[in-house]
Amino acid sequence: MALGPRLDLRQSQSLVMTPQLQQAIKLLALSNLELEAYLAEALEGNPLLDAASADSDGSAGDPEYTPGGDAPTTEAASLDADQALAADGGSANDLDVDLAADSFHHDSASDNVGLSGSGEDIDFDSFAEQEGTLHDHLLAQVGERFSGIEAIVAGQLVSLIDETGYLRADLAELAAQLGVPLALLEDVLAGIQCFDPAGVGGRDLAECIAIQAREADRYDPAMATMIAHLDLVAKGAFPQLKRICGVDDEDLADMIRELRSYDPKPGLKFGSEGAPAVVPDLYIRQTAKGWSVEINSGTLPRLLVNRRYYTELAQGAAAKSKAWLSEQLAGANWLVRALDQRQRTIVKVASAIVKQQEGFFLHGVAHMRPLTLRQVAEEIGMHESTVSRVTSNKYLSCARGLFELKYFFSSGISATEGEGAVSSESIKSRIKAMIEAEDGKAILSDETIAQKLSAEGHDIARRTVVKYREAMGYGSSVQRRRQKALAG
Repeated sequence: MALGPRLDLRQSQSLVMTPQLQQAIKLLALSNLELEAYLAEALEGNPLLDAASADSDGSAGDPEYTPGGDAPTTEAASLDADQALAADGGSANDLDVDLAADSFHHDSASDNVGLSGSGEDIDFDSFAEQEGTLHDHLLAQVGERFSGIEAIVAGQLVSLIDETGYLRADLAELAAQLGVPLALLEDVLAGIQCFDPAGVGGRDLAECIAIQAREADRYDPAMATMIAHLDLVAKGAFPQLKRICGVDDEDLADMIRELRSYDPKPGLKFGSEGAPAVVPDLYIRQTAKGWSVEINSGTLPRLLVNRRYYTELAQGAAAKSKAWLSEQLAGANWLVRALDQRQRTIVKVASAIVKQQEGFFLHGVAHMRPLTLRQVAEEIGMHESTVSRVTSNKYLSCARGLFELKYFFSSGISATEGEGAVSSESIKSRIKAMIEAEDGKAILSDETIAQKLSAEGHDIARRTVVKYREAMGYGSSVQRRRQKALAG
């Protein structure tokens, strides 16, 4: 076989995703708040895109703007991952939406409050706490108590206190970093530990509780000994505590009541640094004709394509400039079309979820059914990965509260008799009800809970009960018995 360079022609097939299709798939996985940030960048980068005002319909009233226009059908990609290899062959009529239908509205539910006669729009931000953060509160007290180098050191210590009120720092290391004596840090910390709220500045739970006991003038030798042995309190080892503290039953009960009155996380009384609020992407409501699924458009700008501006810029422009303008126009048309496709896909998936989980929306979690991504995908004729993207980071609001779309997908627990299965969320709800209804003298073991569920017709193993119980944050029967004893 001769060695040497040569030219060969080969044919092969490969999977290729256009940049437009990749962006369309990315849009599908974004929540409304994430999409808002994405569209803000698009508006800044494309001069032919404009955001309509809240009271503008973006239609014939303003000849300067037209929604979307005729996007090239070869670039309008389907959002279904199964169709990722082919361009969308449909026409613009495929994106028509019946605005009067109960199944879909461009306006969010909050926009219809005034029309329904139910009163003024609700400002959910008004429910948020308006008080300052813990750090603001502590820094104000630093200015009142300290001055000079002590104020600087105090400010540094306050910056190291977390939102629960605990100091997360090693004083010896901090003294070396700041170049000040360790005794100075200890004196300043002692002053901070006298600040409001009581218990702030503690380095562990025992010190936090001890600070509050001193504030209440209850830090006697017996209480100091109990605080030094909080592990025994947690275990419910009352005979051992009586012996160590040198008290009788009545004194011990009084000390435990006093201990329970203290706050283990005093800093949480103040506002946090501002956790982002969860904004629903969908509204679900029951109407006379059935269930209505509405997109929350309140967080999204309505994009319009400024064709008049395109015409003005294109007149007399150089060839390169016209080519760039054409690219921007095509991109603007594609984005408007992709957004409409995204909304319709989300509504389609949410409608299938509502259909499958109607029992939940009518009667609560006890009536949830097992549901998988594949079931929804088969019902709406899309790929499972598309349903997964749609349900990621999306929330719906209904009469029963705010839920992530992923919440409605759960495995099933088979029945002991007959056919059918129940959702794992339904089983969790039943386990929670059993634990909450426990009597202090009759704590249910995991085996007993499993037997009760089996008697109700649910084929569930003890280890599954343990998994669900721990996932809900409940301790074992021994731990719950101790908690009941302490509460009593």
